[in-house]
Amino acid sequence: MLGTDARLRAALRRLDLRIVHRLEGLLHGEHLGLRLGPGSEAAEARLYQPGEDDVRLMDWAVTARTDVPHVRDLVADRELESWTLLDLSPGMDFGTGLHTKRQVAVGAMVAANLLTQRVGDRFGAHFLHQGTVRRWPARSGKEALLSLLATVAAAPTGDAPHPAGATLADAVTDLVRTRRRRGLRVVVSDFLDDPAGEGGSPGWERPLRQLSSRHQVLVVEVVDPRELDVPDIGSVTLRDPRTGAVRDIRLTARVSERYRRAAHAQRQAIRAALRRCGVHHLVLRTDRDWVLDTARFVIHQRRTAHHLARHTPGTPR
Repeated sequence: MLGTDARLRAALRRLDLRIVHRLEGLLHGEHLGLRLGPGSEAAEARLYQPGEDDVRLMDWAVTARTDVPHVRDLVADRELESWTLLDLSPGMDFGTGLHTKRQVAVGAMVAANLLTQRVGDRFGAHFLHQGTVRRWPARSGKEALLSLLATVAAAPTGDAPHPAGATLADAVTDLVRTRRRRGLRVVVSDFLDDPAGEGGSPGWERPLRQLSSRHQVLVVEVVDPRELDVPDIGSVTLRDPRTGAVRDIRLTARVSERYRRAAHAQRQAIRAALRRCGVHHLVLRTDRDWVLDTARFVIHQRRTAHHLARHTPGTPR
């Protein structure tokens, strides 16, 4: 037990160094308010907009130095409650790149919690595992994050198929139903296991829309290169991790091309559904540096948020 705990602490420290230090000053220690009303913590100064800005927020020091009226924005100073839905279904154990999809998904969960933590903030998790939705209570601090990582590490891999078990749509619905307080929601999955719902849309689309209507939602889609393209290597035996069905297939150049087209259409449909849900969408691949891709995504999101805040009158902060 002590050896396992030491390994988890070392893994968490490596993730902390790789993620937080690479993004120092970009996101850690700041999050936008989730409710209307000004904040109480000073942010950067900007030009005063007559008729739009409150003169009580005037930054007289900057105004005196520049001879141009400036106001000081305020950042919402409220506790953030974040919940992560982590897909640990059998398909997430697959991986032909540097990591398995499950390893990348766990890293994404830890990264989201590391990057949004402040004193008093709490984070919890729901797991889709072995055909059921399991819940981990909301807590705060590095020790709680270590406990969460230990819980995920103890979850068995390569479990038996559960064709009649809970789907991703069921897991998102459970998150909507049980976590009502406004906050950040992170959904990490490959989005491949759900049957189509009404009108041919993914089964998870409707509950994800409900989730995004009340919360800030980040969706992390985990992809393996073999899910996008397969080589024409002849006869192979394939197994569906969800149902356990086994099928022999001959991979010819023609079959590989049809597979590429179908996989491309599938990913396009997933992206379109996520756009309709109005969520932030991050794609992480098992054959790439997922920490670097996460860093680029966060930088882009921060720049976009600052741009919108500057150019949208009356935007709550």
